[in-house]
Amino acid sequence: MSSSPASPAVTAPAVRARDLRRHYGHGDSRVTALDGVDLDLDRGAFTAIMGPSGSGKSTLLHVLAGLDAADSGSIELDGTELTGLDDDALTRVRRDRIGFVFQSFNLLPMLTAEQNILLPLDLAGTRVDRAWFDTITAAFGLTDRLDHLPSQLSGGQVQRVAISRALIGSPAVIFADEPTGNLDSRTTEEVLDFLRLSVDEFGQTVVMVTHERDAAERADRIVSLADGRIAHDERAPFAPAPAHRAAGSAR
Repeated sequence: MSSSPASPAVTAPAVRARDLRRHYGHGDSRVTALDGVDLDLDRGAFTAIMGPSGSGKSTLLHVLAGLDAADSGSIELDGTELTGLDDDALTRVRRDRIGFVFQSFNLLPMLTAEQNILLPLDLAGTRVDRAWFDTITAAFGLTDRLDHLPSQLSGGQVQRVAISRALIGSPAVIFADEPTGNLDSRTTEEVLDFLRLSVDEFGQTVVMVTHERDAAERADRIVSLADGRIAHDERAPFAPAPAHRAAGSAR
């Protein structure tokens, strides 16, 4: 008797969160930021988290990224349970497995674009993979801007440097917190193009908080929060078909 074909391997999500709860304040001033959130974030996908002010979207990103602690619930990131890690272990996870892109860029003004991109590796004492560095900076159009200071770059170039810095360590997840919030419409499109490129060409997992529907629709999936709970979870209307997405890193 012939055996049945083996089931295809199931890829675990990059991040798995269960029953996340987070409160701020006490007594009459107590605010519920997260109220029992369950969420799986697929590897190699671009997820946008939306919601009005006070919905809990930024708190959710900060908790998932280990920048803030949930009051209860569990988070597994790239196979590691974050709940209960001490400060040193959590710092290592953030350093080695997470990339960050912030609204305010957070580049060091006295360092060149190249030095800013390589800063996470310098701080970790990690050897630079020059081929990977060249691949990222060429793809992001930064090859001829690497010796420039942030003050000598356009807003779009500065954010491209920030995205390159997030990618340089090949993290499990890139968390982007309102990365287009300070940019004009043309530069916003440019930055979204490069976040999209990170997913489609490099197989990166990107999680972006935004209040802009147009920006969210560049993602594969839109998760909308209201009052600390997931109100909607939908496929973005203009997301590329899964068959056209990169299956893994182009490295």
